[in-house]
Amino acid sequence: MNEVVRRVVTGHDRDGKAIVISDGPAPSVHTSELRPGHRSTDIWRTGNTPARIDFAAAEPTLGPRRQLPPANGTVVRISQIPPDSESVGHIDRETAKKVFASMGNESASTFAAGGRHPMMHRTESIDYAIVLEGEIFLVLDDSETLLRAGDVVVQHGTNHAWSNRSDRPCRMAFILIDGAYEPELKKKLEAP
Repeated sequence: MNEVVRRVVTGHDRDGKAIVISDGPAPSVHTSELRPGHRSTDIWRTGNTPARIDFAAAEPTLGPRRQLPPANGTVVRISQIPPDSESVGHIDRETAKKVFASMGNESASTFAAGGRHPMMHRTESIDYAIVLEGEIFLVLDDSETLLRAGDVVVQHGTNHAWSNRSDRPCRMAFILIDGAYEPELKKKLEAP
């Protein structure tokens, strides 16, 4: 599995002709010594809807790591998720918070004593998760679903984790869209 993600970005020259602006490795790659083998590459971010289309798009993925899209924005990312046996066996509640903090979102961690998976988390977003290679379990509060290459999950801000119980990495594409919980659901999620 090639860890480097090639990214081709198109745009327009000053005459309005379609051109390739850049072609090479995506520049924003996140790893953490707290989660060996996990690699997350941000492909693109938008900061509003409708997204601005201009002549030569500025690089939107550099700067501090952010797990979530900005308000009214999106994130496209490719993640390589190693087998759980190699990457999450040592993770306790405090370490889980540190892992999410390194992604710019400490408050996403929902792992608690006796929890289903150390990487349980919730984000206020709609996420499209596409399995590109390998297999992985989607772990929810009371259930789990095995996913294989070609399967797609539409995640509606639910508490979840990705559990790779195989002996090889799983590669996934994620498209995150800024969301907002309906007020009644938000109250339920904030209740102790």
